[in-house]
Amino acid sequence: GMMSILKGGLIIVTNGAWISDLPPDYFLSQQRPFGIPMPVYFMIVLTIVAALWMRYSALGRSIYAVGGNADAARLSGINVRGVLMRVFILNGVMVGIASVMYSTQLSIIQSTVPPNLELLIITASVVGGVSILGGTGTVIGSTLAAILLSAIGSALIFINVSAYWLRAVQGTL
Repeated sequence: GMMSILKGGLIIVTNGAWISDLPPDYFLSQQRPFGIPMPVYFMIVLTIVAALWMRYSALGRSIYAVGGNADAARLSGINVRGVLMRVFILNGVMVGIASVMYSTQLSIIQSTVPPNLELLIITASVVGGVSILGGTGTVIGSTLAAILLSAIGSALIFINVSAYWLRAVQGTL
């Protein structure tokens, strides 16, 4: 519900206009050090850091504990509210990084979000082994699943399969 409110509010505030005439150094995603696109570097570094952090830090293990069984985590001394607050903060940071990567891909910024982007994100997480109910899954699994879904999408486009079938495949997964 909040996503729909924010999407509508964004269109109202911007009057549906696209933002253009951006400064030349704004396009972070278009940079290609050593011939590799910058988002690939971000993906590799953030995946490694997040995977190590989730596995070896106390907060990372607490996140799994709270996701698996919040009552058991609370009884074992974990501050469930504090962990949830940190998870939402961490999510906001990751969304911010992803937003900068997404918005700097083109020389214009759209005032709308691509439709069904949330379905792609949830599908990548579930295919990567993350439980919707929480407590299980890995960062590397989700990253590999996102790569797989992108590869499937690109392959379907290259063999001239309709974009509607791409959504059907995502929905099936």
